[in-house]
Amino acid sequence: VQLQASGGGVVEAGGSLRLSCVASGSTTNTNATGWYRQAPGKRRELVALISTDGSTKYLESVEGRFTMSRDNAKNTVFLQMNSLKSEDTAVYYCNAGYYTGGYYLPRYESEYWGQGTQVTVSS
Repeated sequence: VQLQASGGGVVEAGGSLRLSCVASGSTTNTNATGWYRQAPGKRRELVALISTDGSTKYLESVEGRFTMSRDNAKNTVFLQMNSLKSEDTAVYYCNAGYYTGGYYLPRYESEYWGQGTQVTVSS
């Protein structure tokens, strides 16, 4: 499997960005895609996820501002980020994993992670 993330950039507070993650190859034993982010000096955190049936779940701090969607025909998932805040500044990574019982279980192997895309929100 290979995940390719893109769409990051520099935006002013209140602005929007859309991240994309394209998957190629086999995604065996996965049924969901998650977006993680990691800010300098902080732990990587799960921001949003979408399962193959379209169910979504969001980190409380982004609920109502971020929307995750998928285009199965293109093996692509999107993270639409609106009303961005300075605290959203981080490197964003997509991951293929498994969603069950309300929990997201990421695949930790390197090939199940996108390369990361930088999002910088200026205040």
